Amino acid sequence: MITNDSTTSNITRRIFREVARLTWNGELEAKKDFIPETIIPGPLPQFRCCIYREREIIRERVRLARGMCPGKNDTRNIVQVIPAACDDCAIASYTVTDNCHGCLGHACYESCRFGAISIVRDHGRIRAHIDPQKCRECGMCSKNCPYQVIVHQVRPCKQACPVGAITMDEETGLCRIDESKCIQCGQCIHACPFGALGAKTFLVDVIHMILAGRRVYAMVAPAVEGQFGPDITPDSWRNALKKAGFADMIEVSLGGDMTAAAEAAEWAEAAEKRERKTTSCCPAFVNMIRKHFPELSGNISTSVSPMCAVSRLIRERDPEAVTVFIGPCQAKKSEALDISIADNADYVLTFDEAVEMLRGRDIELEPAPEYTQQGSTYGKRFGNSAGVTAAVVQCLKEQNIDPEQISVKVCNGAVECKNALTLMKLGRLPEHFMEGMICEGGCIAGPARQKAATELKKDRDAMIGRADARGVHENLKLMDADAIHMHRD
Repeated sequence: MITNDSTTSNITRRIFREVARLTWNGELEAKKDFIPETIIPGPLPQFRCCIYREREIIRERVRLARGMCPGKNDTRNIVQVIPAACDDCAIASYTVTDNCHGCLGHACYESCRFGAISIVRDHGRIRAHIDPQKCRECGMCSKNCPYQVIVHQVRPCKQACPVGAITMDEETGLCRIDESKCIQCGQCIHACPFGALGAKTFLVDVIHMILAGRRVYAMVAPAVEGQFGPDITPDSWRNALKKAGFADMIEVSLGGDMTAAAEAAEWAEAAEKRERKTTSCCPAFVNMIRKHFPELSGNISTSVSPMCAVSRLIRERDPEAVTVFIGPCQAKKSEALDISIADNADYVLTFDEAVEMLRGRDIELEPAPEYTQQGSTYGKRFGNSAGVTAAVVQCLKEQNIDPEQISVKVCNGAVECKNALTLMKLGRLPEHFMEGMICEGGCIAGPARQKAATELKKDRDAMIGRADARGVHENLKLMDADAIHMHRD
């Protein structure tokens, strides 16, 4: 569920831009405490009860932009709760509305097996009351009420979380993230209508690396094509990033080709052994397996993600390189922090963070007439749902391996992923392989996407249609990118 969160997004972008501007100018430490007043000048509040609360929320968001936890938190989790913004949702899941007639049948009271419902006198009226401390959210009271006056209210963040990682603190009313369950997908961030969730960024770290004179390389996700309109090409990003001080930019669509070739070999070998395998490209999907289906961890493909593949390619050519991934995904940040994967990206920025980093130096993305192609059309569609499967099937065909002997379950979204993993766990998944993407539609519909899926598809198809129709292996040879170690160790 994605809400119309333009107000929150605009404020967040302003914070990123101001933090970036001060960092570029070497003034962040001296002036960071003045950012809330800059964004909320007052004297009247803009979106909360008072400017003091608004400024506290901005202060906590500034901490996130600096890569720190808000408030007094101190955790490694990327997704964080902003305490000052989170207190306006109902705690109880089932609530008796004012339409309760206080009927004599007391069907709600009779149907509750946990003693959570009592009949009380409220301002002269007889009505039902639900004790949230005793309620087990079975829903029987709502089902049996003849007037349908007991409603089921679920906090939007909790509803959006695909793995039940969000709970409520009954004393404070704040939502809490169970980090042992959180897969870092970021779905909750845009679902919250109060902007009470956010993610830590590497914005300041990346700028500091550039200012320190390090050779910093950007890696832009395949999902970028179409996100900013048909005229903003990968070359637009390359030009802007070089102006900001990046050494160069490589398209991660090339990494899609590299991963597809590696997984094709792995799938062919696993098919001979009649093994079940899952893809490893979506970090939120990998996190779901490791945290919620740990017995299937051995079924995850050992091939690294396209992000890691390009990072290794860059380091092969420049051992001193610092690599930065730019894309629509919050979970990629957790993959970059995974020390078990050697030579992965050093830092990850979302599209919003990267754009505001550039604007903090007065640099805008501009249309680029030329078109430098680094990935095949299959690599460019790697971020689409079923895009991984299409690329791997193409690789198998190029190696004269019949793809018909390999059956694949394409899982589009968290619900389908969970259902398929459950079947695999029980040994009842009929397909040999499973492509899993937590975001419905694939990476192109990630939490940091820039436009609606229907509009995005039109622009993406137009841009990718301009590319040469190369085979995956043909493109790898052309780009000299077919000799990189592609396993997770």
